[in-house]
Amino acid sequence: MQIRRRERQMDKNRIELQPQSIINSRMIQEGLQIPMSDILEDEWRNTMTRIFEKLDDLQYKKMVGFYEKPGFPSPTKTTAKFRTELPKKLIEMFGLDGSISLVNKAMKEIPRNDPGVQDLLRPFVDKLGKTQEKQEAGPEMRSRPEKTDCSGPEEPEQNQDGSSEAAQSPQKTFNPDLRKTVRDLKVSGGLNQKLLVVKVVQKSDLIKYETKKDEKKFCFYLGVADETDAIKVLVYGRERFSAILEGHFYTFRDVLMEPQEKVVKVTEKTRMSKTGPFDVPKNVELEAGKLMFSPVFTIREVHTFDEKKEVSVEGTVKEIGAMKPIQMKIKQMKKNKLDFELEDDTGSIRISLWGEDTRHLEGISVGDVIRVNNLKTNRFRDTVSLNSTDFTRTTKVQSAAVQNVVLTIIGITKSDRISTELEGGINNQVKTFVVASPLLAERFGLSLEDDFEDKLLERIPFPAEAEIQGNEIRKLKAAA
Repeated sequence: MQIRRRERQMDKNRIELQPQSIINSRMIQEGLQIPMSDILEDEWRNTMTRIFEKLDDLQYKKMVGFYEKPGFPSPTKTTAKFRTELPKKLIEMFGLDGSISLVNKAMKEIPRNDPGVQDLLRPFVDKLGKTQEKQEAGPEMRSRPEKTDCSGPEEPEQNQDGSSEAAQSPQKTFNPDLRKTVRDLKVSGGLNQKLLVVKVVQKSDLIKYETKKDEKKFCFYLGVADETDAIKVLVYGRERFSAILEGHFYTFRDVLMEPQEKVVKVTEKTRMSKTGPFDVPKNVELEAGKLMFSPVFTIREVHTFDEKKEVSVEGTVKEIGAMKPIQMKIKQMKKNKLDFELEDDTGSIRISLWGEDTRHLEGISVGDVIRVNNLKTNRFRDTVSLNSTDFTRTTKVQSAAVQNVVLTIIGITKSDRISTELEGGINNQVKTFVVASPLLAERFGLSLEDDFEDKLLERIPFPAEAEIQGNEIRKLKAAA
């Protein structure tokens, strides 16, 4: 059984770095099916526990109230015991599929759509969706392998007479006198009353900015493509944010165009409509996705750049600092700042996340491999660091390895009923660790209700055997 689990984990690790559509098709072709039966119950239960730990008291109460709607009984007081047992009870009442669907809906309701929660939840939601898709599809669809060629346009399907002539696609029905392709648009610099017909490949978060008159405005970006090329689109206002979806197809007219920037601007005067799907070459889709992000550089390269150059970096999280309120010079206000250190094979660098961007590290642990897109360099004397921007996006590439270690708990940095931050000695070094407070209370035989921290301090220093992932303690017991 353990060998089977290790093999499954190796298969999972091999495919984690690839786009989801390629992952699914290769799993199917290699016999690595992804039914819900393969999602281990304890894996989902542990993930639920980690998600619930990220909720503050108000969000947690709102979530429990959401669960009461489909008939889940809950006490009026959400005790520590109830919190600990909630993941197990949800699985018992609604099953694996039902509990995943329910938690997904609850996180949207709260809402908690930040990477810290969604990166934990998304793998299970993706598997659930794939399973339901197979169940709803007919035998012909279930047996047909997905195409995985990302190097160019898909090969034409054979007709019934055996010819390889390309099948008619919806895009061929567009009248060229009414439409301008992306390639033509880049050359001419304008639509001239014609339509731009595209697929939305990527959509940014909603961005808030201020005008010169201190008016607060909103905008967002799109990476779009047709059969000829890809281009970046800037949409002003937030009215269309919920109406434009990734993977859907739209027409635009009466747009503005910045030829030197190759950016299409959608304003309140722009007319937009939904349209039917058409084939977009995979390599063009990939190009559209890249439009949303600045180029990825090695950390050594970043250290040579001048001030305010837009970059993306990828590496292992070496250290995460504490949140600090910073007094801003330009405006009489304080803004939260969170620093962390990232390293790759060429060096290390400090990255500062500001304001709402500090939430990008939720769900990220020391030892995780992440990609941070759309940062700006900050040069002070001979030292280069990186600052977040309105367009920064963080993606977990690979989780930190799980290790079994012996450590000595020597201090408490901060503690509440959800989680506790500890100082621990390991391999003759002092490091900071995070552990779920219910797990800590159980191992020490304590209650979370009264004087938990004071009673915990009475037991410290405490030698322990632990299973850790990055700086997170997942399992804990007294050292033998």
